[in-house]
Amino acid sequence: MKLFYTLLFVVFSLALNAQELAQLSDNKELAMTNFKLYPNPTFDGAVHITTKDNAIKNIVVYDIFGGIVLQDKISSTLLNVSKLTPGIYALQVTENQKVMTRKLVIK
Repeated sequence: MKLFYTLLFVVFSLALNAQELAQLSDNKELAMTNFKLYPNPTFDGAVHITTKDNAIKNIVVYDIFGGIVLQDKISSTLLNVSKLTPGIYALQVTENQKVMTRKLVIK
């Protein structure tokens, strides 16, 4: 009986995750066509962030523990990341009430 409940839980969990991934993939495709982050990985302390609108962007960079290591508001495409130590970060861009997130690698 315990095995039955365990299998039921696993199947239910997988079904829920599959639904979430399907919903996220539609939004992700739309965001991916409008959002570019380069060079990634970066070596020179700056990255370019381009979007469809290229409006004012609020930038938040998180370390691997979820702590905020950089917050900035930019009106151009250039983001200065020279103060960040080499590593892997999550870069969150908010523009016109749309939020896009990408992995950023600093070498």
